[in-house]
This record gives sequence, C-alpha cells and structure tokens, in this order.
Amino acid sequence: MAKLNLPNKLTLFRILMVPVFLVILVAPLPLEDWIIRVVAAALFALTSLTDMVDGKIARKYDLITDFGKFMDPLADKFLVFAAMLGILTNDMFSDLRAVFVWAAAIVIFRELAVTSIRLVAAGKSGLVIAASWLGKIKTTTQMICIVVVFLEPVIFPWDIFRKYHVLSYFTIAVMAVMTLWSGIDYLRTYWKFLDPEK
Repeated sequence: MAKLNLPNKLTLFRILMVPVFLVILVAPLPLEDWIIRVVAAALFALTSLTDMVDGKIARKYDLITDFGKFMDPLADKFLVFAAMLGILTNDMFSDLRAVFVWAAAIVIFRELAVTSIRLVAAGKSGLVIAASWLGKIKTTTQMICIVVVFLEPVIFPWDIFRKYHVLSYFTIAVMAVMTLWSGIDYLRTYWKFLDPEK
C-alpha cells in the first residue's frame, strides 16, 4: 500500500471524522443541548478547515495525487451530508426541519449531479473539472449555514434568534440559492458531455 502524503492524510482525517461528528449529533449523549451544539460546530469547523490546508500544501509542494483529486471533494461532501442528516434527525433542530429538509435536498441533488458530470467528463475526455468560483462560494455558504444553525441560539440567546432562528433561515436561503446557481452553471457549462444522442 502506497504511503500517503500529508495532504492525503488530512483528507483521510476528514473522512474518519465524519462518524465521530455524527455520533455527537445523533447519539443520546448525556449532555446539554448547548454543549452538543458547540462541540458539533467546533468539530465541523476544524474539520472543514483541513480542506483549505491540505489544498494549499498540495499545490505549494506539488503533492497533488490521483487519490487526492478523487477523495478530497468526496470528503467535503461526506462531511456536509453528515451535518445535514444530523440536523434533520436531531429533535434539537426540529423548528428548522420543515425548511431545512428542502435545502438539504437541493444540496444533495446538486452534489450528486455535479459529481456525475465530473465522472462523465473524465471518462469521455480525461478532463478534470476544477471547482469554479461559484462552486467555492457555494461550499463556503454551506459551511457558514451549518455553523450558524448549530450556534445561533447559543451565541444569540434572545428570542428573535432563539425562537425565530432569523440567522439560520437567512443562511439556509443563501445556501440554497448558491447551491442551485452553481449547479445550473455546471450543467450549462458541461452539458456537451451529456448529449442524449451519444
């Protein structure tokens, strides 16, 4: 088995953190809600930051590998999907569920569609589709939204935030819009690889 370089180790770390993160969110731990929120947000934020770190290291020291190209975007999706599933299944977030489920569906469908396009493009032409600026903004809005959903009632204990979740709803809306926009942009740009007559 080939030895993993540092960026690939960080990618693998992100993947291994997903079940740990999910346990914090869905297991019946004897902890107060605010502690679970803070720990989940900290784990999510720190794990997400390794994505930026491993990318910078890989580019700076020319450590880009096929493993990294394949696993790095998957690790991000695993983490985001896990966070969304945790939010949808934990009763602590039940006030947001009716809206968040639609945003989560948009995110999951978009990520599956774009990943499929990337696989088709790679298979037909060997083209590796890099993340666009819209894709990067989309990812950022997803990360911000999830952290806000976790921390809003902890950081802002007033009724307008604790009961009505104004920041959470706002970031959910921004995330959904950016996810749709970036997905449509990918489809428009790479539709040529999906010719139904070929």
